[in-house]
Amino acid sequence: MSSRDTILNRLRQGRTAAAVATVASPLPAGLLDADPVERFIERARALDSSVERLASLAGLPAAVAAYLDSHQLPRRLVCWPQWAGLDWAAAGVEVEARPARGDDLVGLTGCFAALAETGTLMLLSGPATAAVTSLLPETHLAVVPASRIVTTLEQAFALLRSERGEPPRAVNLVSGPSRTGDIEQTITLGAHGPYRVRIWVVEDESEDTASEHSASEHSASEYTASEYTTR
Repeated sequence: MSSRDTILNRLRQGRTAAAVATVASPLPAGLLDADPVERFIERARALDSSVERLASLAGLPAAVAAYLDSHQLPRRLVCWPQWAGLDWAAAGVEVEARPARGDDLVGLTGCFAALAETGTLMLLSGPATAAVTSLLPETHLAVVPASRIVTTLEQAFALLRSERGEPPRAVNLVSGPSRTGDIEQTITLGAHGPYRVRIWVVEDESEDTASEHSASEHSASEYTASEYTTR
């Protein structure tokens, strides 16, 4: 074997070893056996999100009102259009269905999926699912249909490819409140985004919510550039 062949052979072996190294590492013990909803709630709380389970979407306005009162926040928020039709007036909450601005204190979103492995929300950008509504307000409220909770990030992206084909302009992965440890390695919440995240896991709205969710984001399929960001 010539020196050239020896070098090429080593390079091929190196590529093979690298390919093996990129295979997904084993999942945490018991992850696939765990109940996805319970696991998601546990992990989300570990990330400093607060979580409440709701039997139905009809209870959301009253739950939101109670949460805002408990944090001495005004009963006023901006939301994705899919939530505007709920009976907010009965709960005494003023709602505007529009993207958040810099002076909005509370933003309410849904999510495309939620990850049980890490307690993370996956949000897709689009005309009806503005990313700023989860990023600009100090308090981010999120609705998670139990049927949209998957086990891993790989499953979430498989769901994205299956339902949407092309990704939108941005896929935001929200893992609790914004945080940084830049200053003296001391964790500070809210440095680059919301410092409060409240999640409502809704039990029995899987079919209706999923269909609303799909319709609200369908128009975003025109965006084909891939831009993945995390908070």
